[in-house]
Amino acid sequence: MSSVIVLGAKGRFGRAAVHAFSEAGWHVTRAGRGLSGADCVEVDATDTAAVVSACAGQDVIVNAVHPPYHQWAETVPRVTQAVIAAARASCATVMIPGNIYNYGREMPPVLREDTPWVANTRKGGIRIRMEQAYRDSGVRTIVLRGGDFLDTRASGNWFESHIAPKAGQGKLTYPGPRNLIHAWAYLPDMARAMVGLAERRQDFEGYEEFGFGGYALTGDDLIAVVEQVIGKPMRVSRLPWWAVRVTGLWSPLMREVIEMRYIWHRPHQVDGTKLRTALPGFRETPVQEAIATSLSSQTSAYVLAAKNA
Repeated sequence: MSSVIVLGAKGRFGRAAVHAFSEAGWHVTRAGRGLSGADCVEVDATDTAAVVSACAGQDVIVNAVHPPYHQWAETVPRVTQAVIAAARASCATVMIPGNIYNYGREMPPVLREDTPWVANTRKGGIRIRMEQAYRDSGVRTIVLRGGDFLDTRASGNWFESHIAPKAGQGKLTYPGPRNLIHAWAYLPDMARAMVGLAERRQDFEGYEEFGFGGYALTGDDLIAVVEQVIGKPMRVSRLPWWAVRVTGLWSPLMREVIEMRYIWHRPHQVDGTKLRTALPGFRETPVQEAIATSLSSQTSAYVLAAKNA
């Protein structure tokens, strides 16, 4: 039986990865802080010695550690150093859920594995340095890069927290122009794709990137799917970015969110051609089903709509 340790197992992607690897028959160890139960280990992901010890004997290390935005500059390099050391010690493959920050403010409309990285945002620069460290380390690394998450429970993502929390009342809030394409990734699907790549890890080069295509939806597309799932029309307002900016005067996290506003003003989608070639049997969940699950699990929207129908 193959073994995997998921660092950051309590986080969004970490939870999905634990479930997907378990369903595929892997022996899964959950790692992080505040964990309980079998097959888990309490570990500070910035402590190199602790991470090396926790990862000993593992075939795959999933680095799903995702600190708050305003802690990236301090935390991400330390986690990167620890994971590289652990992978070297155990001869493990590192797998990382990537994002689109690497491509910068002027990112092109279609994002591929060979799209140039442009470090013109703070968080984009941090991600680039992180991924370059893995590339330079010689450790076998697989990055699976996707868009904004659709989750199966409340986890602070854009859809659940900002767009659809009042969908049950017939209200949506959209962060950008509704005619622009935006990349979305359904977490259970992205985690399943990572498992598929893990099972083929010996077939790839020392450092491999894969785009997770997910869903490429305009704002109007997304709204239409929500209306179909909820069963009634939505009143749609624009996200008041000025209020986010004001909040950023005292909230370091909101200041970091403001930096990423451009993502909602640049049309973009992730090209999943390379992933489909590597995993020809992989099938994504239909978008209507993903949205329905997100609404029913993350918010009261779906339940309220059913009661009011």
